[in-house]
Amino acid sequence: MTRKFKVIIVLLMLALPPQALASRFSGLDGDPQLRSASALVISRDGSVIYGKDADTVRPIASITKLMTAMVIIDSGIDLDEKITVTKADRDRVQLTGSRLEYGATLSRKQMILLAVMSSENRAAAALGRTYPGGLTKFVEQMNLKAVELGMKNSRFADPAGLRVENVSTASDLVKMVNAAYGYELIRQASTTRRLEVYPYAKRGPLTYGNTNRLLKNANWDIALSKTGYINEAGRCLVMQASIDGESMSIVLLNSFGKLTPFGDSNRLRKWMLAQK
Repeated sequence: MTRKFKVIIVLLMLALPPQALASRFSGLDGDPQLRSASALVISRDGSVIYGKDADTVRPIASITKLMTAMVIIDSGIDLDEKITVTKADRDRVQLTGSRLEYGATLSRKQMILLAVMSSENRAAAALGRTYPGGLTKFVEQMNLKAVELGMKNSRFADPAGLRVENVSTASDLVKMVNAAYGYELIRQASTTRRLEVYPYAKRGPLTYGNTNRLLKNANWDIALSKTGYINEAGRCLVMQASIDGESMSIVLLNSFGKLTPFGDSNRLRKWMLAQK
């Protein structure tokens, strides 16, 4: 290819109208009537398909666990090393229970799988506690990672997302979802529907299921997801999903009702496809 021909091609590309490069879902009319307090849908090219209170700072509950997984993987620590749940991992904030009793032992990789797919709080707590330098250093690293990702309105306070001080915005969480998508293990964990683990030497397996029921829905093509809930945060859901072949980052925060984030996701998808 001659230099002159290359220049012509570049000029032609620059002459293309901006909408030629934008998502085909851009500029949709109407309102999907979502019940989540904050919502944001962004296409892979950065087009905002839908936004609602996207810059309001809110508690994010177990969405936090995506950051926990990234920090653990980034550290290069041995994921095959066995770690054991102790009393230090119990939830003293929301007082939630766990099937991982004191003495339960699994590899770090398995703890990541349980924390992300099934939102297992003690698994996330054990990951943070056994981080080099301990829990304080781990939380510090979570916040440094947030700065690195440009999450200017986000703060992290614990690895499980149990503290109300874990806060972010829908705009910031799109950045975290996109970053988490770059980790194969997180994609695997967040889309695994069922998993058996053997945390006790002389007992049978524990079977865990994914907290995102949309993974069972044939209409959805989900590459990454995470749910979250504490009273202060409401029901939360983040996903990277393909809608009609186009990849989207979806963030839904502070939904009222256990099924509302899934209903909002379906309303979004129906609204987008109806106007395409």
